[in-house]
Order: sequence, then structure tokens, then C-alpha cells
Amino acid sequence: MISGRMRCGIPFFQRILRMAEAAQSLENPSAVKRQLLPPQTSQLARHSHLTLGAFQRYSSSSTSREPNDKESNQSQDSNNESTKTNNETAAPEQTEVADTEPDLSADDLVKVVAEKEEQLKLKHKEIEKMQDKVFRSYAEIENVLDRTKREAENTKKFSIQNFAKSLLDVADNLGRASSVVKDSFSKIDSSKDTVGAVPLLKTLLEGVEMTEKQLGEVFRKFGVEKFDPVNEQFDPNRHHAVFQIPDASKPPGSVAAVLKPGYMIYDRVLRPAEVGVTDATNE
Repeated sequence: MISGRMRCGIPFFQRILRMAEAAQSLENPSAVKRQLLPPQTSQLARHSHLTLGAFQRYSSSSTSREPNDKESNQSQDSNNESTKTNNETAAPEQTEVADTEPDLSADDLVKVVAEKEEQLKLKHKEIEKMQDKVFRSYAEIENVLDRTKREAENTKKFSIQNFAKSLLDVADNLGRASSVVKDSFSKIDSSKDTVGAVPLLKTLLEGVEMTEKQLGEVFRKFGVEKFDPVNEQFDPNRHHAVFQIPDASKPPGSVAAVLKPGYMIYDRVLRPAEVGVTDATNE
């Protein structure tokens, strides 16, 4: 407020100085000066210069004090804010401590413990159900893997089943030819052969036997085995009964004759043997 009043008084003295200068510029400055009382005006001018210098010094000192006042006010505000935050943080802690320490009686504590135990039992039941589901899923996955592996192996093993089955008739014909030709060739008299057919027949018989033998080796290479069930007990899974033979020398239900041998591909019957079985009524 003081600085404002002093600033407002500065233009008043400036106006007085301007009036004095205007009086000097008139035609009769001496008369004007006498009318305006020169001693008073000179004192006023001197006083105005002094006051102007004082006003300037005061204004500079006031401006230098203002930032210091502001800094002090800011420091006080920061201290107040820090105290407020400390009070605010301390208040929730006190309320939390008050909340966490309720006044419970013994009965209330027993009820709380019983509720917690029931919740724990429910959680254990849920865990057991989830474990059962996991174990069942794992077992199912294992079964699927085993089944897939087994099917892949069977596919690899029995991929030639139809092809091998179609070649069984060829093997049967080669076996019949070699057996018949061998029986007939043993009855031929080579001394009466004037054309030289006996060596040719012998070479043909050897070729048929070699072809039959080589075909059997190829069958065995791919898991196809030939079996002859003579004198074995009749098995409907491996044998196909075509007729019955009354034979008292053999037990009933046994294989007495074989029309076509049977073939196995690994552990599976490729073709059952066609057999004749002894009759039990003629024992």
C-alpha cells in the first residue's frame, strides 16, 4: 500500500515541474516567478527530486523482497502438504489396524473356523474331481495312442494280405503239378525212350519244384506261412471241414485228410485248410 501511494504522488510533482518550466518560457519570466513564489517552487522541485530518488530505492528493495517472500511461502506450503500426506497415510493404517482386530467371542471364532473347514472340504472335493478328470483324460489319450500304434503296425503287416491270398491258388497248382509229375516220372522206363523225352520231363519237373520253392520263400519273407494239419484236432478257426471219414484208428474229431493246405500271415489266418475229419459215430 505504501509503494502504491508513493507511485501515485510522483505524477503530481512532475506536473509541478512542468508548470515551472512553462513559466520560465514565458515573455516575462521574472514577473511570473515572482507571482509563483520562486522560493517555494524551488523547494518543491528539490523535494520532488529527493522523493523520486527515495521512491526508486524503495521500489528496487521491494522488488528484491517479493521473490524471497514467495520462496518462503512455497517452502511453508510444501511443509504443510508433507504433513498432510503423513497424516493421511497414518490415518488408513490406524483404520486398518482397527479393522483387522475385531472383537470376536469364542463362539464367533468357532463358527468362523467351522465355515473355513467346510470351504476347505469343498475345495478338496473340487480338486479330487479335477484330478479324476485329468487321470481319465490321460488314460484315454494313452488308449488312443496304443490303438493308433497297433493299427499302424497291423496296416504295415497285413497290407499285402489280399495280394498274397490271390497267389495261394498259384502255389496250390504248382504243388499239384510237381506231386503228380513226380509220381508219374518214377514209373517211366528210360530204356524205352527213343525220342529223349525223359531228360526234358526231368528238367521240367525240377523247374516246377524250384518255382514252388521260390514262391514259398517269398511268402515266408512277407510273413505268409503254410501249415499242414494232418492228425491235428479239428479247429474251426483254422480248419474248414469238407467231409467226414469213418476211421476207428484215430480219435474222433481229428483231421484225417487234407485237400488244401492252410496259410497264415503272421498271427492271422489267411486261408483255412480244407480237411476231412474223422466221424465220432463209428468209434
